[in-house]
Amino acid sequence: MLTGSKTTFKVRQMLPDIKERMLSQSSITARSREMFGLRCLPGECVLQRALMVRKKLTAREGRGWMSGTLFCTHFRVAFVPQDGPKPDDNTDPVLLGDHDVALASIEKVVVVGPNRTKLVSPNSSLKFTPEELLLYCRDMRVICFLFDRLTPDAQVLEITYTIAKTYQPLKPGSVLSFQNAALGSVEMKQFLSNRRRDARMNWFDSASDWEQELERCGATGWRVSSVNDRFEMSTSLSRFIVVPQKVLDTELKKSFAHFNEGRIPRWCWRHPRGSDLLRMSIFQNNIYHEKDDIRNLEMVLFGCQNSLCVVVELGDELPSPSDIQLAHSRLRTLCLGDVSTSVSVPDDKWLSTLESTHWLDHVRLCLRKASEVACLLRSGHLTVALQEPEDRDMSCVVSSLVQVMSDPHCRSQHGFQSLVQKEWVMAGHRFYSRINYHRDNDKEEAPVFLLFLDCVWQLWFQFPSRFQLTGDFLLALHDSIHLPLFSTFLGNCQRERCKRSQNLGQSYTPVNGWRDALQPDSSSDPSDPPLPPVWDWALQYSADRRACFTQPVPPTPPPQPLLNGNLNMKLDAHRPADSAPGSVFLLSRGSFTCPGNLPPWRSSASGVYKKSHRRAPSTENVPGLERLLKAWKLTATCGPQGPADAYEPLLPLLLVPCMGLWRECYLRGALHAQAFSHPVTSNHLHPVERLAQEVQQLQDKLAQLSPGADLDPPTVTTEPRHADANLNQNTNNATFLFSASKPRSVGKAAPPPSSNRHVSRAPPPTATPAPRPGGKDLGGSNKHTFLFGHSSVTEGRADPRYHPPPNAKLPKSDRP
Repeated sequence: MLTGSKTTFKVRQMLPDIKERMLSQSSITARSREMFGLRCLPGECVLQRALMVRKKLTAREGRGWMSGTLFCTHFRVAFVPQDGPKPDDNTDPVLLGDHDVALASIEKVVVVGPNRTKLVSPNSSLKFTPEELLLYCRDMRVICFLFDRLTPDAQVLEITYTIAKTYQPLKPGSVLSFQNAALGSVEMKQFLSNRRRDARMNWFDSASDWEQELERCGATGWRVSSVNDRFEMSTSLSRFIVVPQKVLDTELKKSFAHFNEGRIPRWCWRHPRGSDLLRMSIFQNNIYHEKDDIRNLEMVLFGCQNSLCVVVELGDELPSPSDIQLAHSRLRTLCLGDVSTSVSVPDDKWLSTLESTHWLDHVRLCLRKASEVACLLRSGHLTVALQEPEDRDMSCVVSSLVQVMSDPHCRSQHGFQSLVQKEWVMAGHRFYSRINYHRDNDKEEAPVFLLFLDCVWQLWFQFPSRFQLTGDFLLALHDSIHLPLFSTFLGNCQRERCKRSQNLGQSYTPVNGWRDALQPDSSSDPSDPPLPPVWDWALQYSADRRACFTQPVPPTPPPQPLLNGNLNMKLDAHRPADSAPGSVFLLSRGSFTCPGNLPPWRSSASGVYKKSHRRAPSTENVPGLERLLKAWKLTATCGPQGPADAYEPLLPLLLVPCMGLWRECYLRGALHAQAFSHPVTSNHLHPVERLAQEVQQLQDKLAQLSPGADLDPPTVTTEPRHADANLNQNTNNATFLFSASKPRSVGKAAPPPSSNRHVSRAPPPTATPAPRPGGKDLGGSNKHTFLFGHSSVTEGRADPRYHPPPNAKLPKSDRP
């Protein structure tokens, strides 16, 4: 009894301390919201803050510095500008502000002190007070914060340690704790459960969605099958697949065992000219094949076509996931530098190092293969089947690129989102393994989806007027992949997503009646927060940012009627009228072959089955297909021509000078990283800044020596950034790897950067942000270098100098 009373007395003594901690934590959140303009998410707690901090703005944000307050919560690192608008508690919450970065997106934390730099880890100890804080993000951003002299040293050290200890993923469960920090509160769960999906896009999670796609494409002769509703035929495929109407489900079930992971040939898309695009995995020859199996396979493979079937092999020509991962890591090291060694690539070797990463080579290979398939489909009335060993990586890339090239609907925002849902999410791309959120399985990690986004950017770069979506949309999608909060990327197939969301569904059998299609996953917890799809952009971006995702485009006319005398009719002219229709060709490494056995992509060495009942393809048809690809290659070398028909494929230029580097994505943090890798002194500028000044002086001299520059100044027009007809205008200078420059409006010349270096952490606060120490901040001077090209169109600046036309004769260097 005495012991119990003592325990009760101790608990009563501890209650005031617990209440005081809870009140202090809530008071910090309340004061942060009221005094400093930070709007916290429901349940979000502020761990630490630092006053009088300046953030370095990127080129997209206008350059310069912005003063404000830096916060660290258990979900994000937030920066609130000093003169920013006050938060409105009546509006819907936004996960990340314009100046915020999620803790899960941070890869490294680096601090800069007096003549020293240090990579901060959770167990690090600092022997100096940091002057700058650099956050290296997984999406290739570098966020730079500068501490003021008046900022207390204790705040600087505490917020640095807090960020370093909070962002580090210590165990696989850290992703779940990150999700609970953002979405785990009762208010957020209720808010997310009441949100409705966007009805303007197709989600492809029901039979009606697939039927809607069949109707949109005009694909007659196909039907939606629910044979895989319980994921018994294939665990990686979706519940619903599209197969020919003449194939019954009982016959279809016999074909699953003959393909790797049960990924049988299935319909993806129909070209307006009547061709069908299919996807499938590799055929397994170690299983006995009967005549009925081969006949069912032929019916699925040819679909509604009776003329030709071209099987395109993707495994030999396109890069493997390991190749993609290696190239992307090299590209990241090149653009951001090595933080641990403070060494970066010299400027004179930058382009050659970029070539050695092979990233652009992989992009070029994917675009070339997609162009070949698009040209085959445009010929009309044939079936093109994409074959990959697992049918979960490069087939997603090629099939999506083909539809972006050939279907204007896929070049709109909602059409593109529907395309990703169909060809990536529902098709079973292993997002969870390829992104590797836990960093526990490096062998499976490969940014295949990022490679696809780069390929789409190349198409947008060469044909900007044919896209309704913009580069800002692609960049937002690129950054969202590194945020483990969306159900779109937190799963390898539809089966895993259904297990987590407990969306079990029901199916009917004569023996068992109606029952759940899946058993609940024991690893899933009903208390886990509901994960929103990535397409709910209002959770991530403000209305102003979302308005930049699209641009106006003219309406797409209906497809033109099919004309007689197309390629396939010429190919079929040699076929006898009484012969059985159907010829199968294999396209591998740019050449066609005529296999005599079915399945056509593998020859039977065991002799289990002999010839098919279909007629063997004639070699007379091969020259016609080869002429088709040769015609495409000639078109690809002559430049992009605006096709009169909206459904003609967008065939990109694949020459080296025509392939651009996505600098808005890869180089947006390069200046911060190079400034860290090249420390400067009080009398020496950064090497990139010295090169920028030299280029600036040469351009000024050319403007003065150009004839007629003062008599007839050019007028500035508001044309699109990249015109299709003037794509190769910048191939004769050193910026051929980057975006074309946009002329700037008439104004004063940019002042030279300051060379004063401040020894303290920051200069005194003034009304106008001070330049970066050592002249590294040019403010609105618009640096021009051969690495970064000219300012993009998003910067909203204009060039007052005269740019001579491409064919103009420039004066010699020795002319007075």
